Amino acid sequence: MFGMVRPCRHRLGEKLAAQWMAHLCGLCLALRGDHGQLARIVTNYDGLLISVLTEAQSARPDDGRRTAGPCPLRGMRTASVAHGEGARLAAAVSLVLASAKVRDHVADGDGLLARRPVALAARRVAAGWDRAGARTGADIGFDTAVLVDAVDRQTGIETLAGPGTPILTVTEPTETATAAAFAHTAVLAGRPRNAVPLAEAGRLFGRLAHLLDAVEDKDADAASGAWNPLTATGTPLEEARRLADDAVHGIRLALREVEFADGGLAHRLLVHELPNSVHRAFGTVSCAHGSHPYAPPGAPGGPGAPMPPGPPRRDRRGLLAGCAVWLGLACTCQLCCGTYDDPWSREPRQGPCTNCDCSGCGDCCNCCECCNCCGEDGCCSGCDCGCDC
Repeated sequence: MFGMVRPCRHRLGEKLAAQWMAHLCGLCLALRGDHGQLARIVTNYDGLLISVLTEAQSARPDDGRRTAGPCPLRGMRTASVAHGEGARLAAAVSLVLASAKVRDHVADGDGLLARRPVALAARRVAAGWDRAGARTGADIGFDTAVLVDAVDRQTGIETLAGPGTPILTVTEPTETATAAAFAHTAVLAGRPRNAVPLAEAGRLFGRLAHLLDAVEDKDADAASGAWNPLTATGTPLEEARRLADDAVHGIRLALREVEFADGGLAHRLLVHELPNSVHRAFGTVSCAHGSHPYAPPGAPGGPGAPMPPGPPRRDRRGLLAGCAVWLGLACTCQLCCGTYDDPWSREPRQGPCTNCDCSGCGDCCNCCECCNCCGEDGCCSGCDCGCDC
């Protein structure tokens, strides 16, 4: 799993968390269904936004859901998951952009990819993902050539970039690619008027993704000698932060022009969670307050406390099966921030952050920006998303 939009489950609430998980599972299953098991490794948190935006604009969102069978990542439970054209577009975009990421790592000689046999195998996999993404894109009317062209131009731009090159020159290919993907969700949902504002939101989202990736990798790139856009262009962190904040603001304004059928999850992820991504990348702290009731760890109702005992269960899992389920729960953060069945005993449990005080548990729960979002000039002025944090 990778991506910059990584919401903590307790921040989303039960309803939105279920929707978010439905799109995450839908993307994973779309990758498996169209491209095989190996393709599932490119499942990512940002890619599912394509599926989220498609469903948010759809007049009949339930038509894009199906019931999936048990999966270790869901504690071996069935679930309603997203499927259809939105999930397939997310899969196509994820494959092509993951292919670009692999080729970038090969070019940089990162880790095992510095070894020629491994690099050759990685290139073959990346080429296969390009072809697979193009096939899926063609099935739903999306030409992935715009993504491939952006990737190809990126290499040339980075080669020519140097001190004094505007950082936005370097981010432009990423902006173009994400703008095209966001805009096509309007086509799939049958709302062509949304294409223009969604393209703008996508362009700024691509800019933000590129900037935050550069900020997070800056020190590691300097240590390894890898190319970094901020270092190469001489862009100070202060300027990168200004551009990131401007992008967040621009996305918020663009989304106001989009006609949604149910934009709750899209609004939460793109308006409320993106500022958290910026804070996380730059190591700053977002607004937090302690308006929630809070119980100490281990106390009834507090973080880490078990849920009220239910009737005893005799269908315990074995050691290996329980370990597999535990790994799945850990990968999806349910062990930290969700309610789940114990991997071995199947008893109900709560993660340590389920009822935590937003002002005291760090990045995981750094969520209460609502005190600045619901005023006259706040990001939620004029919308009915609610501010219940």
